[in-house]
Amino acid sequence: MTAPVVVRSRGTFRTEVEAGSHRFVLDEPASAGGTDSGPTPYDVVAAGLGACTAMTLHFYAKRENIPLDGVDVTLTHDREHAKDCADCNSQDGYIHRFKLKIAVHGELTDEQKKKLLDVASRCPVAKMLRSEIRIDHELAGG
Repeated sequence: MTAPVVVRSRGTFRTEVEAGSHRFVLDEPASAGGTDSGPTPYDVVAAGLGACTAMTLHFYAKRENIPLDGVDVTLTHDREHAKDCADCNSQDGYIHRFKLKIAVHGELTDEQKKKLLDVASRCPVAKMLRSEIRIDHELAGG
């Protein structure tokens, strides 16, 4: 099990997060009633997926001696009703779809670029998001 992440909110959408020694703020845009003082929770999920993808590519390139100088990942997130999704297994609720546009930098062959694109889907966060997820809620303090 990982170390806990602590989230504190006091009557607004602005939420303070403690993750280990790191502190940051999440919020909603003003158009949704927030103060826009930080990224949205969906932005943070997308950032985690993008960062994991880039890290996975760097890890693989280093191990395989591929001259990867950098990775840029641009993500978009959308959702649609499951019943409207032609290529989805589920017909209930929403289907969330992340689209990743990956730019790799360095003196890479077409074969290396193709392999890196294949490896991108193996990042642990992508695997987690594709797997069944269970979320258990309980009130603190009994």
